Amino acid sequence: MSMRKALHQMPAPAGRATVGDGEAVSGVVSDEARLPRRDTENAVQALLEQALARENMQRAWKRVKANKGAAGVDGMDIAQTRRYLTNARPNIRNQLMACTYRPSPVRRVGIPKPDGSERELGIPTVVDRPIQQAVLQVLQPLIDPTFSQHSHGFRPGRRARDAVLAAQQHVQDGYRIVVDVDLEKFFDRVNHDVLMDRLRKRIDDAGMIRLIRAYLNAGIMRGAVVAVRVEGTPQGGPLSPLLANVLLDEVDRELECRGQRFVRYADDSNVYVRSPKAGERVMALLKRLYDKLHLKINESKSAVASAFGRKFLGYSLWAAPKGEVKRAVSKKALATSKQRIRQLTRRSGGRGIPQVIEPLRRYMLGWKAYFGLAQTPGVWRKLDEWLRHRLRAIQLKHWRRGKTIYRELLALGASAKVARLVAANSRRWWHNSRMALNSVLTIAYFDRLGLPRLS
Repeated sequence: MSMRKALHQMPAPAGRATVGDGEAVSGVVSDEARLPRRDTENAVQALLEQALARENMQRAWKRVKANKGAAGVDGMDIAQTRRYLTNARPNIRNQLMACTYRPSPVRRVGIPKPDGSERELGIPTVVDRPIQQAVLQVLQPLIDPTFSQHSHGFRPGRRARDAVLAAQQHVQDGYRIVVDVDLEKFFDRVNHDVLMDRLRKRIDDAGMIRLIRAYLNAGIMRGAVVAVRVEGTPQGGPLSPLLANVLLDEVDRELECRGQRFVRYADDSNVYVRSPKAGERVMALLKRLYDKLHLKINESKSAVASAFGRKFLGYSLWAAPKGEVKRAVSKKALATSKQRIRQLTRRSGGRGIPQVIEPLRRYMLGWKAYFGLAQTPGVWRKLDEWLRHRLRAIQLKHWRRGKTIYRELLALGASAKVARLVAANSRRWWHNSRMALNSVLTIAYFDRLGLPRLS
């Protein structure tokens, strides 16, 4: 097996330790520095045997099972697939080793985006997902160490918060103009020939190349029709993020060679410079580099602008007194969050407050964990107040009648005066759910119900 130590991704940990904590090695490995080539058939056997080894496949199956996920075009879920593989596994393994295996098409699923458009996902069958995951677990430790240290998306040991902190540091160092690049439908437009050419430079293994190409060519099912594709790596499969990083690493390396300060997370890339003129030069360079990869920059979403006026991974930056640069949740991310909270706390459905709070609690904990880097305590406090205000209004609507409101408030320890005041305006849910009611449905009351605080 002759492979350059290389790549990186991460819908799931690869299960092996990576070299240099995921950072790129210094220098490019030349052809002369590679290990001697082995017979092609032996190389195929070595690499596929690693991927299909019992221990590796068990680990891949556990990952797929833990991720759950929907069925593919065959309609089989995890339990059904497990029963099917009891007898079919040996035949599938033989086909994989003989390079005759043909993956099933992926099932198209459209995920609505906040702007009204759709993000296209391609859901592989549960039969194919463990195979992709097993291949990933073999390739990722070999390829990831050669990626740029400025790439953070879908890589072991790296998270979105690392990219945000790196961006903040560049701006703090005085690089306050950002070349903010958004690629137009990136995962739908990845050219298969270009991608496989870049992958062959990292993987000297015909069998693995053939299998990955088969997954790219499997097609996507829309309704009852399978569309053959010559471009695109549908999001939803374990291998797609790794392949995206293989393709985009070429741009990262060119920026590094030119000494640029930049941060990339998947297809989101920001380059930080000192002046608008320098930013325009970098933008022109990026257009040429992406054109070589058959990728297109989305002109309406990309710009050369002040770093304080753009968002990156849901965060924005702001200038505090004494020149300090701080982090905040972007306005768009905050608006999206409030809309999601409205959906989770809709006032209909006949649910009691504890039933309303349970899914809300899970969402808020995840949201707080992701946006915990924000340095805006005032924003957290206002969001907390708005959320409790909304829950108080929901509680009043559940009680509905003035007599019921009066009785329930007395049971919660309210004075007769406060209970009468709130009950007298029983139909004005939003207006009535503050002031006097705050002294009864207090912060401690919501704490006892399990509602997380942001501030």
